[in-house]
Amino acid sequence: MSTLAFAPVARRLRALARAELTLLGRNRSAVLTALLAPLALPFSVQPAVEQIDLKAEGLTVGAVMVTAGIGFSFLFCVYTALVSSFVTRREELVLKRLRTGELGDLEILVGTALPAVCVGLAQALVLSVGCAALLDAGAPRAPQLAVLGVLSGLVLSAALAALTSAFTRTTESAQVTALPLVLVSMIGSGIAIPTEVLPDRFASVCDLLPLSPAVRLVRAGWTGHLGAYEVLGAVLTSLAWTVLAVFAVRRWFRWEPRR
Repeated sequence: MSTLAFAPVARRLRALARAELTLLGRNRSAVLTALLAPLALPFSVQPAVEQIDLKAEGLTVGAVMVTAGIGFSFLFCVYTALVSSFVTRREELVLKRLRTGELGDLEILVGTALPAVCVGLAQALVLSVGCAALLDAGAPRAPQLAVLGVLSGLVLSAALAALTSAFTRTTESAQVTALPLVLVSMIGSGIAIPTEVLPDRFASVCDLLPLSPAVRLVRAGWTGHLGAYEVLGAVLTSLAWTVLAVFAVRRWFRWEPRR
């Protein structure tokens, strides 16, 4: 696509993202959950993390905590926030009206998700700096893996939010339908507890969960303990989940309220 052809698309996306950010700012409970939960929750699990023999796995408290914080950003700042946003916009007929204009379906979905994704990215940067200063996490040893993990996690979280919204009837039930993935990811994807300290068979199953590859790449960014073959496996697994989620969104996403 040429620059001239892309300019109108960028302009429409910017306008939609700005409007979505304004609406998000008016929902104080959603803003507090999205902004404060990823910053506060990692410190709530710190006492339990400190009881684990992390040195045996080549881990540090700082690396585990910064990974937990970024993982919580995936879940609360992006995933749960966007499930509510997609459902609310659908029930208020906003999505239906947008489809009657110049915006394409992909533009609507991307424009709606863009503010939450950008906030999640900003949180990842703040958490990285904060953990480096307060928990001696230090700078990433393999920053390219950390960047790859953060970007893949943000994109997949947004796609999974769009998919979850298809099975959510009302805005009030959005927190309920989002809860299973949140709990499974917290326990099994290495967000609250590193998968490296789990039994091997259980860990190998957990590595196949949707957000596990992104979390693993983020943690490897700080530890540097991930071989080329393992990196490739994590990237391919994350890509497979993303493709599957996008396909499912195209197949089942609902643009109008359920009747």
